[in-house]
Amino acid sequence: MALAFAFGMAGCQIDSLHAAPNPQTEAAADNSLVIENPSELPDAYPHARYELRFLAHGGAPPYHWRQENGALPPGLRLEDDGLLHGAPERSGEFQFTVSVTDGGKPQQAVQKRYVIRVRSALSINWKSPAHVNGNRIEGTVDVSNTTVDDMDLTFEVKAVAENGRATEIGYQHFLLKSGTIQMTLPFGETLPRGAYMIYVDVNGEVAKWNAIYKESMRTPGPLQVAVGP
Repeated sequence: MALAFAFGMAGCQIDSLHAAPNPQTEAAADNSLVIENPSELPDAYPHARYELRFLAHGGAPPYHWRQENGALPPGLRLEDDGLLHGAPERSGEFQFTVSVTDGGKPQQAVQKRYVIRVRSALSINWKSPAHVNGNRIEGTVDVSNTTVDDMDLTFEVKAVAENGRATEIGYQHFLLKSGTIQMTLPFGETLPRGAYMIYVDVNGEVAKWNAIYKESMRTPGPLQVAVGP
């Protein structure tokens, strides 16, 4: 009888090795603190309002957020509750690290590296660079609005003579729709003989954000009109 009892006890010990996992133990093991936001954040635009909330799961709320290193776009601020907000002051690519800590005991902490690209909201490029055609200076410019907002656009082109006198050779004022890429704007005017520098200026206003975008360019040197009075 003693031998049978000993064998029975051994059998109980072997069965315990194959016992079902404890759900509470697994839940505790999987409760690691994790930052949810992807590494590349949505694009921003100079002087336009930007707002994003960092999110985490796991650990034990409340969560506390901070920037550890790198640089946020000037004009943006990260709050303790994970709200990133403000209006970027300039374009560029900005890399930084965000950390979050939880309220657990022991406390958990995790970091993640992020990138924000502040893109030029308004861009202009020569399509047909300013050139002399007889007694005219003319050309075309491509303008783009890469933001999610329509812009009240003013387009001006001036020819400035050697004596400083400016003549307007192009002007338009219209609503440049969101997402417009490479809209072609022509300019041109008959001018007296002389040498002229050509200046192109575009201003785009988004009233709801109180934002004004400005871009400009000019010819690398004066253009000579040799025909005419």
